Amino acid sequence: MSQRLPGIPWGYLSETSPSEWTSAEALLLGSVERDLGKVDLRPLESLRFVQRVYTGMDGVPFDRFPKGVRFAGNVGAYAPFVAEHAVALALAAAREVPRAHSLVAAGTLRPPPSNRLLWRQCATILGYGEIGRAIADRLQPFEMHIVGVNRTGRMAPGCSGMFPADRLVDSLRGADFVFDSRPLTRLTESTIDRTALEAMKPTAVFVNIGRAGTVREEDLYRHLQSHPEFRAGLDVWWHEDFAAGRIEHRWPFPELPNFVGTPHCAGFGPGVDSYVLDQALANLARFFAGQDPRYVVDPSEYATNPTTQ
Repeated sequence: MSQRLPGIPWGYLSETSPSEWTSAEALLLGSVERDLGKVDLRPLESLRFVQRVYTGMDGVPFDRFPKGVRFAGNVGAYAPFVAEHAVALALAAAREVPRAHSLVAAGTLRPPPSNRLLWRQCATILGYGEIGRAIADRLQPFEMHIVGVNRTGRMAPGCSGMFPADRLVDSLRGADFVFDSRPLTRLTESTIDRTALEAMKPTAVFVNIGRAGTVREEDLYRHLQSHPEFRAGLDVWWHEDFAAGRIEHRWPFPELPNFVGTPHCAGFGPGVDSYVLDQALANLARFFAGQDPRYVVDPSEYATNPTTQ
């Protein structure tokens, strides 16, 4: 901290008293529950900027901060690691790795898994931002045809086509693989629903490493049940209790043969924590240098529902 923010006094909320917070101009926020608890920060009149360590801003209690405070997510900090995990899930689903493992465990060679190839297939990436571009970069060696979806439909490097967000369903029709890397906002919530799923190929592979709330849970489960050739790989979940370290399964996804999942761990790995913190501190340094911080969000785009992250 001191190396990145030389001359800037700082301290941990947990190790200081509320009376010492009154002069704080900025806050580095990790877990909302762990760092804030139920603390009301509205009396902190000096507070002007909140930088989150994590990328997502869904669930941040914006109404507990003074009016006029700017908020930024740590956009792009996790991109290399989450993108790598997205490709791992795509390969695991496409190559039926769980079934292949069970064959080996049983000492069985045949019949082999029903392999799908990424090679020269079409991938649609929902949310073509930092993570989306990192996914596209990692798909290039497979010679995949990359289509992106962003807010405006404006073209971006690494893809051969781009759809605006209001043409989401159209973007899904020709995809062999669909990667969802979008944030959870009022505009993205529950947009992968029955209609969107029916627009995908019956043999498509759907990977979600963004936010579970962009997908209707029951709709995806029912679609996997009724479309046995459809496959899905998820790293994010609708009911995550980080305090208890548990996932609540309201629909038994792990029992489905065309599903593979991981426990919201795409951003874990050696050296990740220090890299991510360094990116967050760099944006704080911009703020203290009098520059505009990057990736400032509009709180009105997010629902103020509780979070456990």
